[in-house]
Amino acid sequence: MHSVTTVALSRDCNAVQIPAGNTVVLPAGTEVDITQTLGGSYTVHAMGGLFRVNSADADALGLKVEAPVAGTAGQGGLADEPMVWEALKTCYDPEIPVNIVDLGLVYDMGIVDLPNGAKKVFVKMTLTAPGCGMGATIAGDAQQKILMLPGVEDASVEIVWDPPWHQSMITPGGRRTLGIE
Repeated sequence: MHSVTTVALSRDCNAVQIPAGNTVVLPAGTEVDITQTLGGSYTVHAMGGLFRVNSADADALGLKVEAPVAGTAGQGGLADEPMVWEALKTCYDPEIPVNIVDLGLVYDMGIVDLPNGAKKVFVKMTLTAPGCGMGATIAGDAQQKILMLPGVEDASVEIVWDPPWHQSMITPGGRRTLGIE
């Protein structure tokens, strides 16, 4: 399903500890196993734990820093609902190789036209477990990707707990990826 690559960090590297959500610095020379490379971020195993590394630090892993892709504009060149859903499909839980839409974590999404002609996007999402410290990181990733869409001036990603998430919310495609079909 996924290959693991071991590299030594070429420089100190900012990371987020999984699942606690604490920001840490992994020192240069640390050997890490890259276990997931989805959605422009990287999950690495190092020093007995898992960490999420942002795309801006890909060079520390010996990888090319990828420029974010905003997607194709909807009518009038501005973001529309399909574009927002596609942006959300590029966001991943760092422990699960399925995007947040196919995991069934996104409960609601709406777009409001602002008086200046720009858009504001609202998203309500949940997490697979209430105690997950990665919620702010995942929500922040979703917000940043929405803000990169053309014409989006503001984005709000709210984490909610009702209804509670369960595996039946995973899409058929997500279930196939996880091998639970």
